[in-house]
Amino acid sequence: MATQFWTNMVKVMDIGERRLIERMMLHLTQMPGMPIPFWDDASALSLGDGRALVVNTDMLVWKTDIPRGMTPYQAARKAVVMSVSDLGAKGVQPIAFMPSIGLPSDYPVASVEEMARGFEAGAREYGAYVVGGDTNEACDVVISGVALGVAQESKIMKRASGAGPGDLLATTGAFGVTSAGFKHLIEGLEVPGGIRKPILDSIYLPRARVKEGVALAETGAVTGCMDSSDGLAVSLYDLARSTGTGFKVTELPVAPSATRFAKRHGLDAADLVLYGGEEYELVFTFKPEDEGKIREALDGAGCSPLVIGEVTGEKDMVLAVDGAVKPIRAEGWDHFTG
Repeated sequence: MATQFWTNMVKVMDIGERRLIERMMLHLTQMPGMPIPFWDDASALSLGDGRALVVNTDMLVWKTDIPRGMTPYQAARKAVVMSVSDLGAKGVQPIAFMPSIGLPSDYPVASVEEMARGFEAGAREYGAYVVGGDTNEACDVVISGVALGVAQESKIMKRASGAGPGDLLATTGAFGVTSAGFKHLIEGLEVPGGIRKPILDSIYLPRARVKEGVALAETGAVTGCMDSSDGLAVSLYDLARSTGTGFKVTELPVAPSATRFAKRHGLDAADLVLYGGEEYELVFTFKPEDEGKIREALDGAGCSPLVIGEVTGEKDMVLAVDGAVKPIRAEGWDHFTG
């Protein structure tokens, strides 16, 4: 009885998003034959002919998720980016997007029209169309988006697709820029003029790696992949949860503007890289012998992969750079703990 009382007193902020999801999954039955298992970037339903309908949903709440200075257009476009990024991480081309919006009854109509333009711009940017949605009254502005795509089941990249010790760990780009942007917007740290635009653009106009994900899937060489929207460190822990492996990061994928921002304010660039979020890069693994195939595919998509480390047989997560080895903490963005 005492245990039941204690359980009822636990709040979501006490356990965080991932443990909350674990608790919810205890009450759910996984559909037989799902092409993508629970606890991945997206979900999928088999169409019975070797193809799957791949679906992802994401939500933005104005009070908690929208940074200072972001416009309704930018927020709506970002809602598209959030959803299609997870499809890209599975190697799936989005074909449709459906937004649902909750609005206070006194919200300006002009701002809703601005959102519509943002949905349209985001969807068309990634080759998809807005095909419907829903509106409802709410106490705050809420944007919930659903992205849909169709792919060959055999080509879908999962978080766990056979990664093992010795595989290389890579990303589609550098990190730390969005962390700098949030340090500026939330904590008020000054951004030097020469890097102000790329840092703010990373927050207001993020980009998803859809083309890159589709190219990676075509190689058949990726042994694990996910998007990094919750931060690099959290992404590594999520990948490790699925693969049962560990990771050793030997090259810090720090963006030059993040390095400059860190030096300006006496910050550790590694913290900006590892513990930020909303980069929407892909984090993936592959066999060393397939590196040429990976580079050729991404080169065709206008991207150069950054090999940042390797998969290890231990469950440890470590950063080994400049002769020092230290643990990578399981920290990053969490909707309930911040």
